[in-house]
Amino acid sequence: MKATGLRYGWTTGACATAAATAAYTALLTGDFPDPVQITLPRGQRPTFALTRESLRIGAATAAIVKDAGDDPDVTHGAVISVTVRPGGAGITFVAGPGVGTVTKPGLPLPVGEPAINPVPRRMITEHLAAVAQHCMAAPVTSLSR
Repeated sequence: MKATGLRYGWTTGACATAAATAAYTALLTGDFPDPVQITLPRGQRPTFALTRESLRIGAATAAIVKDAGDDPDVTHGAVISVTVRPGGAGITFVAGPGVGTVTKPGLPLPVGEPAINPVPRRMITEHLAAVAQHCMAAPVTSLSR
């Protein structure tokens, strides 16, 4: 019997990026892309099925069930939900249920910020900018996860 190796999964940041991309797309167009495709830092282009979606005046929410593959990750099966709201300039990350807040110096984030690491923040920011450019709209400014 031939060994097939481990099944790959996705990080929480990749799932959050996909959910944010779907939510922002729906906020701008009225339609959720399902499945939604993102580009990872090494160029892979996975797709993610939406578990939940909600579009209302001034906000869109999309959720994805995290598949950690064969990695023994305690967040495997967690629902990663992102709500996007329009606002002023730039993007503000807001900690939603299940997201901690930085309480001590030493991380690459300031104290008081949601505990969303720099790479997922960059991925989310880049994907939302791409959606904005594609839809010719102003970038989102409030994001809670």
